[in-house]
Amino acid sequence: MKILITGGAGFIGSAVIRHLIHQTQDSVVNVDKLTYAGNLESLAAVAGSDRYAFEHLDIGDRAGLDRVFSRHQPDAVLHLAAETHVDRSIDGPVGFVQNNLLGTCTLLEAARNYWRALPKPAAAGFRFHHVSTDEVFGDLAPGAPACDEMATYRPSSPYAASKAGADHLVRAWHRTYGLPVLISNCSNNYGPCQFPEKLIPLMILTALEGRPLPVYGAGDQIRDWLYVEDHAQALLKVLTGGAVGESYNIAGGNQTRNMDLVLNLCDLLEEMQPKKPAGVARYEDLITHVPDRPGHDRRYAVDSSRSRRELGWVPSQSLASGLRLTVRWYLDNLDWCRRVQDGTYRRERLGLGAPA
Repeated sequence: MKILITGGAGFIGSAVIRHLIHQTQDSVVNVDKLTYAGNLESLAAVAGSDRYAFEHLDIGDRAGLDRVFSRHQPDAVLHLAAETHVDRSIDGPVGFVQNNLLGTCTLLEAARNYWRALPKPAAAGFRFHHVSTDEVFGDLAPGAPACDEMATYRPSSPYAASKAGADHLVRAWHRTYGLPVLISNCSNNYGPCQFPEKLIPLMILTALEGRPLPVYGAGDQIRDWLYVEDHAQALLKVLTGGAVGESYNIAGGNQTRNMDLVLNLCDLLEEMQPKKPAGVARYEDLITHVPDRPGHDRRYAVDSSRSRRELGWVPSQSLASGLRLTVRWYLDNLDWCRRVQDGTYRRERLGLGAPA
């Protein structure tokens, strides 16, 4: 196949592209706006492949999308482009609505226009796969069963609400226009090349610098953690084997409290990086509890039994093995992290050179 991937320079998108180029014979067209979270350095290992193409484009640019569809003639769309950080959505919700909701609408219309003009065999095989989040289902009480694909949407944050709205648009384009769509809702991702504002890389890199590790409230929020490379494999299972018009949950099956996760990371760093910054006796001594953010959901969990049963997908990494791989990657790629933290990756992309 030739797959058009939006947001391919982001954390999950780059993992999917690396998997496709290294493990399959498929071709990729990476459409990315290159906001702060888009980093082409995460794709350095595949950028030279003749099966990879990059288009610097905002999914809100309809004329640009029409040009990309016409030029590349993709067999499928894997839609990952989104603003994703909850804290940023609280500070600036309008951008999340603009990019996640209106951007998805524009992409749907461009895909529908392209799909309608395809010859019948190609149109029958075309797929539009929208990648969403478990956060659309909202806060779950302790002990409540994990959400299945038919669970009611109850988003809490502007980010979650914008993704829920995008999910509804995708379903509407299937029901109203017949566009062959698929939706997947995933749990929290982690792994290599994740932007350092996210919890796991933030804790690793902050600990290595000997600075306080900020934990919201008591750290009793529960999340289910999914290794990003397992997610990449699941997305391809959904894209190639999912039933048109259906949704599939993708979860790691690793529910844990944020506080326990941070303690686990501290233990791994004690083992893997025992030489600490001056004045630090134990990494866990750096843990600092900070005021909780507004509307912070206590628990997310989705039931991925359908994906396992119908698509034959099973995650390869446990939380223990995935965290070990992740800590190892960050320790081995501190230069990548530094370039993200100081903005060098963006400045060089814009031709501005390294910061003074």
